[in-house]
Amino acid sequence: MQSLTDQRFLVVGGSSGIGLATAVAAAGAGARVTVASRSRRKLDDALGRIGGDAQGLVLDMTDNAAVEQAFAEAAPWDHVAVTAAETARGPVRGLALAAARAAMESKFWGAYQIARAARILPGGSLTFVSGFMAERPSGAAVLQGAINAALEGLARGLALELAPVRVNTVSPGLIETPLWSGMPEADRADLFARTAERLPARRIGQPEDIANAVLFLATTPFATGSTLRVDGGGVIA
Repeated sequence: MQSLTDQRFLVVGGSSGIGLATAVAAAGAGARVTVASRSRRKLDDALGRIGGDAQGLVLDMTDNAAVEQAFAEAAPWDHVAVTAAETARGPVRGLALAAARAAMESKFWGAYQIARAARILPGGSLTFVSGFMAERPSGAAVLQGAINAALEGLARGLALELAPVRVNTVSPGLIETPLWSGMPEADRADLFARTAERLPARRIGQPEDIANAVLFLATTPFATGSTLRVDGGGVIA
C-alpha cells in the first residue's frame, strides 16, 4: 500500500462504524483526515479517537446546497470516501414508500450529490461503500440490494466521466457496526454466530476490514471502475 502522507482525505460518514475505521486507518497512513457527519457530538467523539490533526465537518449529504457549499469552500481533495447512509429495511410490500424514498435519498442520492460537487485532484480517488446484496439479494431487504446495485453502477460510470480521478466501490458483507446496536444483545449475538458459521471466512466482518479495502483502492493507481467485495464469502456461501 502506498503512503498517504500529507494527502487530504475526506470521509463522509466518518463519525462511526466503517467511516470511523476508515478515518483512523487513513490517519495512521499519514493522511490529513477530515470527517463529515450530521452530528457535532459524534464528530467530537470521533476526532478524539482519530487523534492527530484530524478535522471535523458538520454536513448532511442529503442537503445538496450544503454539499455544494462545503466543497466550494474547501481546497481540492486527494481522496473522498462516502460511507454514510441510513436505509430502512423490510419487504417491498411492507415498507412505507416514504421510508423507501428516504433510503434512496440517503445512500444513493447522497453519494450522487457528493460525486457531483466534490473537487478531487487528478489521480485522486472517490470511493463508495455499497453492500453484497447488490449481487445476492434478500427477499427481506430488496431495497438495499437495489440501492447497492445502483451505487455500483454509478461508480462505474463516474470512473469514465471523472477520469483521471479514480472511482471505485467497496461491497461489504455483514459487518459488526453500531447499525446493529438497536437489536437486543442476545438476538444480535445469535445472528452473528449463525452468519459466521455459514461464511467461508468463519467470522463476521469488522469495520477495519472495510477500511483496509477503502485504503487499498485509494492507494492503488491502477484501480478504477472496480467493485471490491469484502464479505467473508457471503456471495458464494
